[in-house]
Amino acid sequence: MNNRTHWNQVYHTKTAEQMSWTQDVPHISLDFIDALHVPTNARIIDIGGGDSRLVDYLLEKGYADLTVLDISEEALDRAKVRLGDKAHLVKWIVSDIAEFRPEHPYDLWHDRATFHFLTTVPQVSTYMAIAGGSIPQGGYLIVGTFSQNGPTQCSGLPVRQYDEVDLTQVIGTQFNKMICISEDHITPFNTLQNFLFCSFKRA
Repeated sequence: MNNRTHWNQVYHTKTAEQMSWTQDVPHISLDFIDALHVPTNARIIDIGGGDSRLVDYLLEKGYADLTVLDISEEALDRAKVRLGDKAHLVKWIVSDIAEFRPEHPYDLWHDRATFHFLTTVPQVSTYMAIAGGSIPQGGYLIVGTFSQNGPTQCSGLPVRQYDEVDLTQVIGTQFNKMICISEDHITPFNTLQNFLFCSFKRA
């Protein structure tokens, strides 16, 4: 089973309440974005956004150039249904991140769902080449990933855990670290997952 088939099956067979990553309000992501004071006309992309509600809250805040990328068309379809008449305000991209070829730069690149699934050096290198080529000088990268106290698997797939030093090292010298925090995410079924969130600015 390839990655696209796997994730389409997950979103086809499970409700949001059956998915560990579901958040009613993505507080940490919103706090990080608010702290950056990016203008409402900034180009923002949510990598692996699936049916996350982050885009809902960014629309409410007046952001007008939003893109959500996910490998699963099923996930994005669910988000579109939820948004209803507002769905046309968002650009939806079905793509594996390794195959993503951005058409223009992004002022803010947000990822709470994809980075920890990249478990090999070539996968991380490909991701950073794409992100590095998509974020202009002065642009921002926000990454939320499983910490070293977090899960070792998610949705039946292996993941890579990070601490602040590890994550800063793999993000590389193109970006300057701004702030990192730890978050205890309580899943819909009342288990705990520890995340590391870091923000970076393009050097």
